Amino acid sequence: MHAYLATICRDLDAKVLCVGGVADHIRIVTTLPRTVSQAQLIEGIKKPSSKWIKSLGTRYRGFSWQRGYGAFSVSQSQLKTVVQYVERQEEHHRNRTFQEEYRELLRLHAVEFDEQYIWD
Repeated sequence: MHAYLATICRDLDAKVLCVGGVADHIRIVTTLPRTVSQAQLIEGIKKPSSKWIKSLGTRYRGFSWQRGYGAFSVSQSQLKTVVQYVERQEEHHRNRTFQEEYRELLRLHAVEFDEQYIWD
């Protein structure tokens, strides 16, 4: 999946720095092409990857991405740290779930959210 997502991003003219994740989420560190909106990039990743994984067999028939997504900008000075973090997802999620981590990230950056809308 990670390699396929990287290929999709490259096809959309996004420079992929890192793709990582675990069973319940994925993280992509990439540039946003000047000709593609954030929403277009996400849609351009989700649609073909969903179709592709379903083509791998009946066990993936029920696969779907969550409707929403989180997108965050990263300063050049923090890029290496973020890439290293994404590369170590399994290690990070041994002690804290993705949901716990995501809520903390939103709080840390003063992003207001409503629990009823944050998860599918």
